Amino acid sequence: MKKVCLVLVLCILIVLLIYISNITNIPENLILFQGETLNLKTALGVNIETESSNNPNIEKIENKKTVTVSSDVAESDSLGNVSLEVSLFGIKIKQIDAQIIENTEVVPLGNLIGMKLYTNGVLVVGMSDIVGKDGERYKPYEGSGIQEGDVIIGINEKEIASTYDLTNAINSSKGESMMVDYVRDKQSYETKMQAIKTEDNVYKIGLWVRDTAAGVGTATFYDPNSKMFGSLGHGIIDNDTEKLIDISSGEIVTAEIVSISKGTEGNPGKIQGSIDEGVTIGTITKNTNFGVFGSLDNLENMNINEYKTVPVALRNEVTLGPAKLICSLDDGQIKEYDVNIEKIYLNNNIDNKSMVVKITDEELLKRTGGIIQGMSGSPIIQNGKLVASLTHVMVNNFELRLCGFCRNDD
Repeated sequence: MKKVCLVLVLCILIVLLIYISNITNIPENLILFQGETLNLKTALGVNIETESSNNPNIEKIENKKTVTVSSDVAESDSLGNVSLEVSLFGIKIKQIDAQIIENTEVVPLGNLIGMKLYTNGVLVVGMSDIVGKDGERYKPYEGSGIQEGDVIIGINEKEIASTYDLTNAINSSKGESMMVDYVRDKQSYETKMQAIKTEDNVYKIGLWVRDTAAGVGTATFYDPNSKMFGSLGHGIIDNDTEKLIDISSGEIVTAEIVSISKGTEGNPGKIQGSIDEGVTIGTITKNTNFGVFGSLDNLENMNINEYKTVPVALRNEVTLGPAKLICSLDDGQIKEYDVNIEKIYLNNNIDNKSMVVKITDEELLKRTGGIIQGMSGSPIIQNGKLVASLTHVMVNNFELRLCGFCRNDD
């Protein structure tokens, strides 16, 4: 009897785990094009419906799982946000906020560009002991609650926007207790800390910080209507904290290729670039998990013809088979290379990895050995439409790495 009960409990736990996992994997926010079909795999009893049966943006929901956005919506005021209701056996458990946007055309790029990012406040990237004037070792940060990846934004109610500001504020404290404001995961915190005077007669708190990041990557597209550009296909992660860098501003500059390291198994290789002599061609406004975005002001330096646009493909228009990858391996020269789309993940609505692409172009393989760091953001064209951008490189059979932002000091 006990064994039967145990088996029954295990079965119930497994079923609960399946449902919890399935419901958790349903995204809470979506961006859809007009006419796009969204496939969501759901467990038995989990249904998706519009909150309003008269919603003009939704054409149909097949089997209460597959959402098709109406392609007949022409008026801009009909576009926008749509709420979808997720229910379990008729009980509402979750809401999906879908933003429906108009089908658009963009200019595919492939240019190697330089990026300079400036953080909101200063990013804590490490901690170390401080040797005081008395020769003793101290850890001023100990017990403060501050961790690597936190961003210091203020000291004693004064804004901290750079490492220069932080150094001045610490020295101005003269070793007195300071009120430190910092941010972690978009939540604000406050703590106290007391700087230690060193043998050099300066005050330190034992934190390694950074306020800028710079490197090279590949531009993906330019939208002539909004003047917006997209790049990388993934966010810029700080090397030390492995977290997405929260930026206050940024610049796009021209870049020169210094060298190309060919990729090998276990080593993705990279494009080594220089931005020292780069000309500013735009600004960066967003660093997100899906790419870096901003505006371009100097089209001449990018050799952009804003009339050479292509449609952005819907996910259900992408097919297995040949496609073209656009990138630059020589300064100022942008070329198309043959690739093959090996796998497509139509149901992946969680991250930006929606397909597997294999390089088939002999010239590109000879130059790079495959996909290398610095090529991330390279647009992929199939049947005259923009279908994707490179985001990761597979360095062996089981490991994926970001293949985009190569820091200028690497």
